[in-house]
Amino acid sequence: MLVVLGGVPAVSPAATVATVLAQNPEPPADKGEEFGKASPVALVVILCLAVATIALIVSMSRRIRRLPRTFDEDTEAGPAEEAREENGTPAGERPEQR
Repeated sequence: MLVVLGGVPAVSPAATVATVLAQNPEPPADKGEEFGKASPVALVVILCLAVATIALIVSMSRRIRRLPRTFDEDTEAGPAEEAREENGTPAGERPEQR
């Protein structure tokens, strides 16, 4: 229950700022109601950015798959690498890369 004592209610500065920020300002006189809202052009730009991002991810995934498993040249060849060399595949290359 709220009791009014006849004075001005004490309002904190934070409540005043929140009230001012929560107000919906009117658009400028020379602009219409759609001022400041997103347009269909923004949707096209966002879709183009999404397609470019997906293309870059696919491209980088392909490049990373082509990298050798290790860049150490002084490691000894294990039995799997020796078998690859016998089959004609170089030790640093995977068979699916040919």
